[in-house]
This record gives sequence, structure tokens and C-alpha cells, in this order.
Amino acid sequence: MKSLFAAALAVSSLALGLPAAAQGGYPNKAIRVIVPFAAGSTTDIIARAITDKMSQSMGQPVIVDNRGGASGTIGQAAVATAAPDGYTIMIHSSSHTVSPSTFAKLSFDTANDFAGVTPISSTPNVLVIAPSKNLKTLPQLVAHAKAHPGKMNFASAGQGSATHLNAEKFKMAAQIDAVNIPFKGSAEAVTEVIAGRVDYYFSPIAPVIGQIKDGQLLALAVGSPRRASALPEVPTTAEAGVPGSEFNFWIGMMAPAKTPRDIVNRLHDEVVKALATPEVKERFLKLGADAWTLKPEQFDAYIKDEIKANAALVKAAGLQVGN
Repeated sequence: MKSLFAAALAVSSLALGLPAAAQGGYPNKAIRVIVPFAAGSTTDIIARAITDKMSQSMGQPVIVDNRGGASGTIGQAAVATAAPDGYTIMIHSSSHTVSPSTFAKLSFDTANDFAGVTPISSTPNVLVIAPSKNLKTLPQLVAHAKAHPGKMNFASAGQGSATHLNAEKFKMAAQIDAVNIPFKGSAEAVTEVIAGRVDYYFSPIAPVIGQIKDGQLLALAVGSPRRASALPEVPTTAEAGVPGSEFNFWIGMMAPAKTPRDIVNRLHDEVVKALATPEVKERFLKLGADAWTLKPEQFDAYIKDEIKANAALVKAAGLQVGN
């Protein structure tokens, strides 16, 4: 009898020491994280930094599945129709809140087919210009644009991209007239700005921080509501004299709507835990990204507000709506 009791006690003790996954709780199998952009994008890099830590912490593989195409809407559709069980989730950017305004028809409801888990990072864009332009401050750029209406131009990483919307919001707030020159991505845009063939660019920080430090580019301002930790000496566009020009480019995690609240909360807590690790902090610093989180219900409200704000921005900028 004593031996049976001891054996039962040993099994019980062993079970208490196992992670929840091994005891039949969530997760008990691999989690798939759809990233609706190609591998190597800023969203993808941040997603992999977070999911690597989540895999270690949750005791199950957390696997990135890149589903690029159609400005992210292919990946969005896959998550919107996935089972709401916590095993298919999404890490997307603020482009998530732009698609309802730039596509005439979508197979999903951006506001209601997803459950917000948390933002992960705020990744500011920085307004860069070639030193040869001889415009050393943001007020000088604005004054030059007003003196030469329609003559200045700016680069973007594609029509409707975050770099484009950031520039359009700045343009309207500053009350200047400048022409968008869309490129396939940041690399080409940066090359053209350095060469002086394009006047300025609201670039993600990572692709240009080296050129800023070696003097090939001047950083006049960041487009975000707060200064960037990677460029603490560079003012925001609002601080530099253009209020109402702030544009927050974020990357965040979402799940299908109707995912149980306890699973959403668990995913939220795992992201927060990953962000606190030294490895993720170091990766974010190199990317020019700042960690940023909200409670799930706060993120849901933020997304709905941003959908409305971006709809107004797209309309005011006269951007073409796709199919």
C-alpha cells in the first residue's frame, strides 16, 4: 500500500512540474503565426524575435508562416477564417488598419473579424534628406516647399504604404504641395534620396541609420508621436513645428475573432514577457523599434479608431482605391 501511495505521489509531483502544454492545457501543439509580408521585412524580423522567445516560454513551436501579397490582405484573410482556438494568429503592421480604405472589396471585416492581442512595437519613420539639398531643419524644408509649390517630391515604398501615408499626413499638416514618387521598397528609395534625385523620404530607421551616422543623409525629424530611442536627438515633426503630423507605424499581434479570452490574455502575457528579454531589447534597438504594448481590449479600441482615422487620411490625400 505504501509503495502504491509513493508511486502516485511521484506521478502527481511530476505532473505539477510539467508545463501546461504537457498537461493538456493551451498550447498542446504548434502555434502558427501568419505574417502577411515577405521574409526579411521589418514585420517579419520583429515577429521572429518575439516568436523565438514564445516558443521557449510556452513549450511548443511557434512558427512564422509568411503569406505575402496584396498589401497584406492575403494573410489577413487566412487568419480571419481560421479556427478561433489560438493555434493560428497573426503579426501584422498598421497596414492592417489601412486596407479597408485602400481596397474596395475585402473578404473579411477588419474591425470585427480579429481580436487584438497587443501591439508589439512602435517603429518610427525618419524624414531624411541629402545634405546637398542644403535644407538643414524641418522648418527650412517646409519654407522651401511653400516657396516652390508642386516642385518638391518625396519617395515612398509604394502607394498606400506606411511611408507614403506618413508623408501625406505631414504634407497636409504642413500645408505644402509635394509629389509622391513610389518605389518598390526602401532600398531603392534611399538610393534616390542620397543621389538627390528625390527630395526627401519618411524612411524606416533601420535602412538609413548607417547613412545618417556617416553623413550621407540628414535626419530632420521622426514622424512618430514620440522621439525614437535609436535617434534620441532627432525631434518629432510636431516638435519641429508641424503639429498634427504624427503617424504611428506599429507592429502587433491579432487572433481570429471569438478566440477565447483566456487564450488571448495568455498570448498577450507571452509577448510582454518576450519584450522584457535582453535579446529582444537588443534586436529592437538595432531595428530602431520601441517596445509598445496595450491590453487586448485597449488594442481593439485603438484599431477601430485607427481604421476611421486612416479612412479620413486616404480620402483627404486622394489615394486611389484598389479592387
